[in-house]
Amino acid sequence: MANEATIERFYRAFRDLDADTMTACYAEDARFEDAVFQLQGRREIGGMWGMLCSAVKARGRDEWRLEFNQIHAEGDRGTAHWEPTYRFSATGRLVHNVIDASFEFRGGLIARQTDRFDFWRWSRQALGPVGFLLGWSPILQGKVRQQAAKNLAAHLARQP
Repeated sequence: MANEATIERFYRAFRDLDADTMTACYAEDARFEDAVFQLQGRREIGGMWGMLCSAVKARGRDEWRLEFNQIHAEGDRGTAHWEPTYRFSATGRLVHNVIDASFEFRGGLIARQTDRFDFWRWSRQALGPVGFLLGWSPILQGKVRQQAAKNLAAHLARQP
């Protein structure tokens, strides 16, 4: 139950764009992985969520929605399904992503999170025609990862 409560707390905070509470849900040496980011440590992971929350706040919360369900935890593992709807900051295009998350816990905190989503589906929404034509390709995926890493590094450099 404690780990399910951590997942609930995490997604409620995300729905409210509260990156500090989201970050507090992670162990200091946590790991995060999805199609764009591979991060290690609470600072990097929290920085990513902070950057994403800041981008949503800057574009306005009008179109921000986060739905989450299917939360389950047993022992030191858990899962959840979540669907954010937001404007992608680089293009202003509306995105509705569908994500399945898996978690590993240690001491009631997230030690590892892996988010899975269809990158091509995401890229078609976020990038438009370029995403439609090239979203399946490792070249575009690599460029998106590089730009995201650059954006995260700049965001972290501005943090105390």
